Amino acid sequence: IQPAVRAAVRATRNNRVGVIGTAGTIQSRAYEDAFAAASGLELVTRACPRFVEFVEAGITSGDELFAVAEEYLAPLRDAGIDTLVLGCTHYPLMSAAIQYVIGPDVRLVSSAEETAADVYRTLVSHGLERRAATPPEHRFESTGDDEQQFRALAHRFLGPEVRHVEAFPTGQIALPTERTP
Repeated sequence: IQPAVRAAVRATRNNRVGVIGTAGTIQSRAYEDAFAAASGLELVTRACPRFVEFVEAGITSGDELFAVAEEYLAPLRDAGIDTLVLGCTHYPLMSAAIQYVIGPDVRLVSSAEETAADVYRTLVSHGLERRAATPPEHRFESTGDDEQQFRALAHRFLGPEVRHVEAFPTGQIALPTERTP
C-alpha cells in the first residue's frame, strides 16, 4: 500500500486521488489511513469486486466489462480525480480498459508495480540483488482447494513456464476456546 500511496502523492496535480480495490481492501480503510499524512489531498475510494471476476475469466475488453467499469468509475471521474490507484493485483491486467473508461487525463498507479519497484530498490541498495549467472529457479505454490483453477490462472497471468505447482491445502484454524474461571 505504501509504495502506491507515495507514487500517487507524487503523481497528482490537483490533489484528488482515487483508489479502487476489492470490497475487503476498501472496507479496511487501509488506503485512507496511508493517505492521511498527505495534507490537502482529497481521496475517493470505490470497491470494484467484479473486476476480479473479469480478469480471472480472461476478459479484459468488451461491452459488459465497459458497462461495469463505467458504473464503478463514473463517481471517481465525476469527483475530478487526476490519479487512480489500482489497489488490487488483478487490476493491472485490465489497465487498458480502466484507462479507456476513466479517461486519458487520469494517471494510473499500480500498487503491484510500485511495490515491486520498491522491493527492487531496497534489494539493490543493500546489495541483495541476484548476481548468479545461472538461470533462477522458480517455485509456484498455491493455497486453497482448487489446484486446477490456480494452474489455469497461473498460465494466464504468468505464461506456460508454470509447469509444476505445489499445493498447500488450507483449512480452518482451530482457535483456543475461552476458559472461564
